[in-house]
Amino acid sequence: MTRVLQTGRREPASGTTRSAVVFLHGFGANGADLLGLAEPLSEHLPDTLFVAPDAPETCSVNPMGFQWFPIPWIDGSSQEEAETGMRAAVADLDAFLDAFMVDEDLLPEQVVLFGFSQGTMMALHVAPRREDEVAGIVGFSGRLLEPELLADEAVSRPPVLLVHGDQDDVVPPQSMPDAADALQKAGWKEVYGHVMKGTAHGIAPDGLSVALAFMRDKCHL
Repeated sequence: MTRVLQTGRREPASGTTRSAVVFLHGFGANGADLLGLAEPLSEHLPDTLFVAPDAPETCSVNPMGFQWFPIPWIDGSSQEEAETGMRAAVADLDAFLDAFMVDEDLLPEQVVLFGFSQGTMMALHVAPRREDEVAGIVGFSGRLLEPELLADEAVSRPPVLLVHGDQDDVVPPQSMPDAADALQKAGWKEVYGHVMKGTAHGIAPDGLSVALAFMRDKCHL
C-alpha cells in the first residue's frame, strides 16, 4: 500500500494551469526547501503550477526533514534497507504522480520532474519507467541509480537536463557525465548538461537559468 505524500504548492501566476513542475527534494530536506524556486520561475512560466511533495519517510539523521530512502554511508543503514526503501518510495511517487495528474487534469507531457540530490535520483529512476512520457527531467546535483538496468527497464525517454556544481563534496561532480553516458547508451536522444562553476552541493543562479531555458525550450512549458 502506497503512502500519501504531503504536498506544498504554488498556484500559476496567470491563474490558469497549463503545465506543472514537481519538485523532488534532497535527503534530510522537505518540499518547502525547493518550493521557494517557484517564485523566480513563475514569472517566466505564468501558466505553470508548482508542487513539492515531502518524501515519505522521516529522515533518520535529521528528524526535522524527510528522506526518499535510507543512504547507507550517511545513516549506517544496510544496502538491503536502502533498496527496500527505494522500491517503496518509487511506488509512492508513481501513485502521487498518477493522482496528481488526474486531480489537476494534466497530461504527462505537461509535467516536468525537477529533482535535487536524492530527488534527482528519484526523478531519473521513476520517469523512464513510466509508460506515458513526461515533458522532461531536470536533475540537480544527483546521480543515476542502477544505470545497468536502464536500457532494459526504460519505457519512455523524456528530455533530461543534468546540472552539477564542480565543487560538490556530497555527490561527486563525476556523477553528471556518468549519468549522461548511461542515458545515451540506453537510447536517450536529448540529454543536456551544465556545470555550475565554483558551486558546491546546491543550486546556483546560472544553473536555475539553464533549467528555466530547458523547461521552456525542450519541455514546452
